[in-house]
Amino acid sequence: MSKLTKNQKIALAKVEAGKVYKLSEAAALLKDITYTKFDASVDLDVRLGVDPRKANQMVRGVVTLPHGTGKQVRVLVLCTPDKETEAKEAGADYVGLDEYVEKIKGGWTDVDVIITTPNVMGKVGALGRILGPRGLMPNPKTGTVTMEVGKAVKEVKAGKIDFKVDKFGIVHSSIGKVSFTPQQIEENAKEFIGMIQKLKPTTAKGTYMLSIYLSSTMSPGLQVDPKSVETK
Repeated sequence: MSKLTKNQKIALAKVEAGKVYKLSEAAALLKDITYTKFDASVDLDVRLGVDPRKANQMVRGVVTLPHGTGKQVRVLVLCTPDKETEAKEAGADYVGLDEYVEKIKGGWTDVDVIITTPNVMGKVGALGRILGPRGLMPNPKTGTVTMEVGKAVKEVKAGKIDFKVDKFGIVHSSIGKVSFTPQQIEENAKEFIGMIQKLKPTTAKGTYMLSIYLSSTMSPGLQVDPKSVETK
């Protein structure tokens, strides 16, 4: 086991062992216990009382964070020529079809989100083995397979993210940067958790949100009281 650095020891000393924080408290403290030289990501982990192995208890959705994610999202739009101008004007980083399909077949996946139109899914579907494991496969449920490519690009650039519960029943996502104000972190967290609450499966029994943890890159995790997260 590696030794704790001086800054890690300082951070741990500021976290009360066993304490469950209000969301507003955790958002403020998080900035005080992060010592990375870069602008660390703010991560949220929500453990749910669901069985992801059952299709009727799968929790998956999309949410647009009010303050964005704080990161530059690289977007590739795979479309026919008639949609290229719309995609470029909306801010897509890469636009095309056949040349990018070939690049992806060759191993290129240097993007964060891929948006496409229904009429080219035949070509895109063949890339499933490459894109699927990387979470890049376009999906109508997340709004990344659409004829409104311009709108989709703008939403992703503005902070729209998709999420899915993993096999352990945990939803994990980055919801901002440590450079955000505590209020911005809190508001992004509320929006994200609120969407998870709306997606509660009708078949889920017992406590739905078992635990919530807020952390940043390399910081200790702060347990958040679900009752402190008031959503619309």
